[in-house]
Amino acid sequence: MTPNTYRHYLIAVLMVVMAFNYVDRLALGVALQSIKADLQLTDTQLGFLGGIAFALFYSIMGVPLGRWADRGNRITIISVTTALWSVAVATCGLARSLAQLLLIRVGVAVGEAGCIPPAHSLIADYFTRAERPRAVAIYMAGGALSVVIGYFLAGWLNELFGWRRMFVYLGLPGLGLALLAWSTLREPRRKLGAARVSSDTPVSHEKTAPSPSLRDVREALWANRTFRHLLWCFAVVYFFGYGIQQWQPAFFMRSHGLRTGELGTWFAMIYGLGGLVGTYLGGEWATRWAANNEAMQLKLLALCYCAFGILSVPIYLVSNRYLAFGLMALTAIVGAAATGPLFATMQTLVPERMRATSIAIVYMVANLIGMGLGPLAVGALSDAFQPRVGDESLRYALIALCPGYLWGGWHLWRACRTVASDLALTIG
Repeated sequence: MTPNTYRHYLIAVLMVVMAFNYVDRLALGVALQSIKADLQLTDTQLGFLGGIAFALFYSIMGVPLGRWADRGNRITIISVTTALWSVAVATCGLARSLAQLLLIRVGVAVGEAGCIPPAHSLIADYFTRAERPRAVAIYMAGGALSVVIGYFLAGWLNELFGWRRMFVYLGLPGLGLALLAWSTLREPRRKLGAARVSSDTPVSHEKTAPSPSLRDVREALWANRTFRHLLWCFAVVYFFGYGIQQWQPAFFMRSHGLRTGELGTWFAMIYGLGGLVGTYLGGEWATRWAANNEAMQLKLLALCYCAFGILSVPIYLVSNRYLAFGLMALTAIVGAAATGPLFATMQTLVPERMRATSIAIVYMVANLIGMGLGPLAVGALSDAFQPRVGDESLRYALIALCPGYLWGGWHLWRACRTVASDLALTIG
């Protein structure tokens, strides 16, 4: 396998691993109504299950795993944690109470925390600054692929076999992916001490230097004005995004009378195809028309998030489900376009030995605030609105979160004003 062919193979394997990394969270959203009926839970309890209970351990474990990835073998980390979360997801089907399900999802969280930081670090090693937006976009297309698996398969598996067997069927394939990564991917740090494997990618000399301490990483990131705004953008967008995403399936079941199989098919087409198109367009545009111009990239991303927030509100106001699905498709494309350039900018902003840790810190903050509190906030709002609007309470809880994307866009607009000077300090 030539070096260039291997780079593309690496991206493909990491993309599929990432797809299964997200599947259980999407499947949980599809199965919320079934779990609620089976375990006799309130919306607030469901929000806690899909939010802070998972996010706390996912976020906290991401930092030590990111530190390990900046120093050790990233392929080993990805393989071991993939096997761990796969077994834990399958075990969710054995839970007989809320407490048991919460405990099992702690294991899922610990395993899934070891996927994304080392993968981003590997991609940054194999691709140049100009290539990274496209490369990261291809990798992050795993999120769109996870939608196809998580919504389509989970929807029909839940409808045909129930939520317990659904989790078993979705968890087991990850063991094969863990073995594939372990046996076919290689850690570039082990090859003659070089940081790059292709002749067209500059060799980094940072790998021979000792790894910075966690305190050094934290201080360096906080001193970077652009990184601070990107961090808060992620936290804000994750809060509103996860809150909406976790509860969207339940909304269409309650307000539009859809069953999980039909709903999963629609969501797979909307978010799967829309996410793939948006991720591709965003990464391709940044690489082809705004290469090495992160300021221009961030300006467009700010507009994307603002458009997302505005287009999201009518989804929950219209009575026609097909019109709502059409609006969702637009938001899926617009929102996904930001993924590749945003993560690529983060990786370019920080030195090589801080890359995995920096992503882990971003996910820690964003997930504690976003994944941890977003679904819980929607569940609590839905319960609070229920006495006044009855079964339509979830509709108004989701509407309340949509304008939050404008806040995220504001942080990106601020970041575009400082990114050039901060990159000059990092790249020299």
